[in-house]
Amino acid sequence: MIKRFFIFGILLILVVGGIVGFNMFRDKAIQQYFASMPTPETTVSTMKVVPVTWQPGIETIGTVSASRGVDLTVETTGIVKQINFNSNERVEAGSVLVQLDDEVQRADLAAAQTQAALDKVALNRAIELQQRGVGTAATLDAARAAAETSAAQVNKLQAVLDQKQLKAPYTGTMGIPRVELGQFLQPGTAVATLQDLETMRADFSVPEQRLSEVRIGQPVNFGVTETDLPFNGSIKGIEPKVDPSSRLVAIRAEITNPEGKLSPGQFVQVRVVLPKQDGVIALPDTALTSSLYGDFVFLVRPAPPKEQPAAKTEEAAGTTQPPAQAGSGLVAAQVFVKVGRRSGGMVEILEGVKEGDEVVTAGQNRLSNNAPVTVDNSVEPKPDTGTAIAP
Repeated sequence: MIKRFFIFGILLILVVGGIVGFNMFRDKAIQQYFASMPTPETTVSTMKVVPVTWQPGIETIGTVSASRGVDLTVETTGIVKQINFNSNERVEAGSVLVQLDDEVQRADLAAAQTQAALDKVALNRAIELQQRGVGTAATLDAARAAAETSAAQVNKLQAVLDQKQLKAPYTGTMGIPRVELGQFLQPGTAVATLQDLETMRADFSVPEQRLSEVRIGQPVNFGVTETDLPFNGSIKGIEPKVDPSSRLVAIRAEITNPEGKLSPGQFVQVRVVLPKQDGVIALPDTALTSSLYGDFVFLVRPAPPKEQPAAKTEEAAGTTQPPAQAGSGLVAAQVFVKVGRRSGGMVEILEGVKEGDEVVTAGQNRLSNNAPVTVDNSVEPKPDTGTAIAP
């Protein structure tokens, strides 16, 4: 009985030992296979780092309004007789936009003009009689007062008649009419808006820390998006005080708008242009990667030389295994950088990269430190530098 247990134990040890040995042999073979397997190279696009001319600026947002804009209202009561404009029509200064019924005022003016003419004749007759010595001074004074009163009454009625016409105070673009023919209007009733769209103005704010960088006449770029700022202008006014609640300074600039693409009340991106700076190291935004540990880029460098192991002689076959064929010989080195200002799709690099370095601009999402790479710049995307940076 004991002999059977002894034989069974020996067999069990042999089976377990064989299984463990096979697993160890398999794991070692797998490790050797993956260790000898060459790492696939990643294709990337790169650029050489060269100093550029940096065009710094102050980025902010603003609101556009017309340089001259007003809601037109009538001065007196009356019934709308004529509407002489259409929506979005350009009108000239002094043109009659709305005509109120003025029949009564015209009749009063005609009567006053007749009386003024009669008083003028009486005044001339009194002057003539005074010169002949047959008229008295009192008669002449009364005739002169009557003539002056009549002339003043004519001017008054003419002013009342003019109030029946709503005229354009300046050349501009009319808005949507808010009145209808035959409508009775009270003084102050809004008729339409008149906006001068040739020259616009933009109101925006900058932090108080940057107040010393702005001045009257400084160029400013405007646009609907951050990357496209096609409209140009200049600063016309700077608020002389800082808002104590927001710590911002209000600034107003004028914008040329010859094609009328900007509309009053529109939201715009604003960039106050600052003096240019030469010799700045800058990279496209696509080359920079951010992480919890900081911002970094990948530089392409030659792979460090490796010691080639001696060729193993295969005793059974009597042959020598040739070494693996070398690739491009380039690797990606992860380098942490210190970034500065951003503008026009570019970012300023303060530390970590120097002139002449080759930086990966596309394909770095598949890279790791010391990963082999192949450079292919045939399809390299060009960064949108806009007007901020020029090499």
